[in-house]
Amino acid sequence: MARPLQLGFQDATSPMMEELLHFHDHTLMIMFLISTLVLYIISLMLSTKLTHTNTMNAQEVETVWTILPAIILILIALPSLRILYMMDEINNPLLTVKAMGHQWYWSYEYTDYEDLNFDSYMIPTSNLEPGQFRLLEVDNRTVLPMEVPIRVLISSEDVLHSWSVPSLGIKTDAIPGRLNQTTLSSSRPGLYYGQCSEICGSNHSFMPIVLEFIPLKHFENWSTSML
Repeated sequence: MARPLQLGFQDATSPMMEELLHFHDHTLMIMFLISTLVLYIISLMLSTKLTHTNTMNAQEVETVWTILPAIILILIALPSLRILYMMDEINNPLLTVKAMGHQWYWSYEYTDYEDLNFDSYMIPTSNLEPGQFRLLEVDNRTVLPMEVPIRVLISSEDVLHSWSVPSLGIKTDAIPGRLNQTTLSSSRPGLYYGQCSEICGSNHSFMPIVLEFIPLKHFENWSTSML
């Protein structure tokens, strides 16, 4: 289960989030090396008394500090573009779920099934059971099969919302009159939490998202019992 209250990134549960974490570490290491080099040069300039005030031209140095940043930007841009294209790719989804944002709750519709839809409201603090998370638990969890590509269609019926699940690397805006789509897949079962990430009103922080990933066989049994 993804822990919603922790410092830093949540544990990745999807291949896309793993790619995002690798890109984060890659970029952070480049920034660390650049910062270390700059601090080292500054410390040398402040500590040495050897100066050369008559230097008017240094073609070699200018060439290096022009080409080197360009190479660094390429090393950052190429993996970033690769991940952007991967996030927009929808490859033969086996299930389609439509998420609609309301003030202030989510409603879900399984478009591959007839009459399989429900609303998902946050559970009030006074009704929480032991072990449940405050402001994150819902009365109807969104049950999905694991290890299969799932397409999520996201829209809104009133104001701007944002359907976000950090452990899956997903954050897609819900815009009235527009249908956005994203794809998700979980590599292991469990509960994964998210929230509306758009300031959609006074209660925008009270419309959580809970995804429950289960094996495909159990999902078929659940969908049959819900019909």
